[in-house]
Amino acid sequence: MSSLSGDAATTQAVRPTAVATGGSVPRAGDRGARIRRTIAYVLIVGYALLMFVPFLWSVSTSFKTQAQSDELNLIPTPVSTLGYERAFTELDPGLPRLFLNSVVIATAATISNVVLGAMAGYAFARLRFPGREVLFILVLGTMMIPDQLRLVPIYQILRTFGLLKGPLQFVGVWLVLAISAASIFLFRQYFMSIPKALEEAAKIDGAGFFTTFARVVLPLATPAIAAVAILQFQGAWNGFFWPNVILQQRDNWTLPLGLSQFQDLYNTQWPPLMAVVVLATLPILVLYVFFQRYFVEGIAAAGVKG
Repeated sequence: MSSLSGDAATTQAVRPTAVATGGSVPRAGDRGARIRRTIAYVLIVGYALLMFVPFLWSVSTSFKTQAQSDELNLIPTPVSTLGYERAFTELDPGLPRLFLNSVVIATAATISNVVLGAMAGYAFARLRFPGREVLFILVLGTMMIPDQLRLVPIYQILRTFGLLKGPLQFVGVWLVLAISAASIFLFRQYFMSIPKALEEAAKIDGAGFFTTFARVVLPLATPAIAAVAILQFQGAWNGFFWPNVILQQRDNWTLPLGLSQFQDLYNTQWPPLMAVVVLATLPILVLYVFFQRYFVEGIAAAGVKG
């Protein structure tokens, strides 16, 4: 009896300790996972801050004077808005016109890439026709052809059709940027991750390919649409090569072309140049902030199934 009572007393003494510690002892594996996760977060945050330094330098330089622009300090002393004043007054054409031209080209290229890329991607993902895989490989192969190699034939075609004069120059730039292999690839990969049962149910109800695509598949492809829209808008917005070749009239210039006015052979006007860079970055930043979640989902889904 004394032995049993002693064991009961020991159990009662140990039980509060177990309850106080949560009823379980942390395992070494859990601690190791937390340490690895902490290290990963530290590295990711550090890398993000490192990538943010160039933009921070651009913002800082835009508020400096020309004499201070070569210094490496991130805090301008004194703060000067002369760079922004020059950005709005010295550009020809003016900054609003450059913004408008860039918006027109980037918006047109984005819409055409979303529409045409979605249709082509759905055809490659779902339709069965002879040579489909070979044609898809050829489409992807165009991504390896540099723009410089296509320069002469594209320029000759545009000149033949009179797309190098006046407002038609915008049409010429848009035709070059209207569709890309990357857009087709992203849509095709995303459509392949959508269950076929949804399309089969629509076909049982009498829907054809186009109705199934427009009313069933496309509404589910919001992440892919957002990803393609952000990538293509950013690419067209920052594009320099084709606008520089096709937009031969100064009034049709875009923002990247207008930036060159603050650079010459022997000198660079850094404060107004960085002021335009900061202003040109804002639309891309706003677009990404609003569609960030869909963008990440679309890029992630593109690698699910090949």
